[in-house]
Formats: sequence, C-alpha cells, structure tokens
Amino acid sequence: MQIFNFQHIQSTLPNAPGIYKYFDADGELIYIGKAKNIRKRVSSYFTKSNHSFKTHELVKRIQKIEFTIVRSEHDALLLENALIKEFKPKYNIELKDDKTYPWICIKKERFPRVFMTRRVIKDGSEYFGPYTSVRTVKVLLDLIRELYPLRTCKYDLSKEKIDAGKYKVCLEYHLGNCKGPC
Repeated sequence: MQIFNFQHIQSTLPNAPGIYKYFDADGELIYIGKAKNIRKRVSSYFTKSNHSFKTHELVKRIQKIEFTIVRSEHDALLLENALIKEFKPKYNIELKDDKTYPWICIKKERFPRVFMTRRVIKDGSEYFGPYTSVRTVKVLLDLIRELYPLRTCKYDLSKEKIDAGKYKVCLEYHLGNCKGPC
C-alpha cells in the first residue's frame, strides 16, 4: 500500500487499543499486530522511513487493513497471541511456534512455589501476566527470591511424605535460598 492510499483510510482508524490485520493483494492474512492506539501504530508503518528490510517488504505488500477494538492493551496482547497461533501469518515469526507469552505463577500448594510458565492452568493457582519479555519475568523472579526464601523444587510436599522423611534438604536450603519445608 502506498502512503497516499493509506492517507485515505488513516482517519477511519480508531485511537483505541486493539489488534490490526494486514492482508496482501490475494486477500491472504500476512500480519497481525497489537496496539495501545491502533491509528498511531498502523500509521507508524507508513510514515517512518528507517524500517528493517522485513518491515519494508511487509508494507509494500499491504493491500487491506482490518482492526478489532478491545477494552485494554492486555486484551489486545491476548487476542493477538491467539490469532497468530490460529492463522500463522507469514510476517509474524515470534509467536508461530508453541510458545506464548510468559506468566508468573504462584502455585496453590501447601508450600507455594513461584515460577515462570507459559501455560495458565485453572487449578486455583494465581497467575500474573502475561509479560512481553522473558527477561522482565526473570528479573521479577530473582527479586522475589531475594526477598522471600521460597522453595524451587517440584516435590510433592504433602504432610505424609514429609513426616515419613521421604526428602532431604537440598543445596538451596544450605545456601539460604529456601527454608527447607521438606
């Protein structure tokens, strides 16, 4: 799509959070993106000149733009993730595989664990996220582990198993990183 063609539709784009879809001349979905402000984000593809080669090629192929407005940026993130997994557009490379955005989970167990996961399971545990950066999640987990000596093991720490002496304290306990509930 040329810049002059885009200028005709630019005013129809909302100043709201949501996802946008780009289609090529054959009507094939080639890219899905998310935005806090759809108009600003989509406009950036057509007004900036310092794009990567991939983005430049994408913009050349855009013939049609569709969008979906959602309540929040968080909802846009989740919708974008689901649609990329469903349609696997050519220019979306990051989320095509089985990966999804990371979450921090506080497992609902007798002695809770806090860890990163990419799957939200409805088991009563608490989940925080999704996060767009694994690095951010790791920094947060490091901070939590510095402040609170929570366990990191995956042992089933039921009362019966602990009373039976099934487990021995691990290296994390000896390093002071865990209170050793086992």
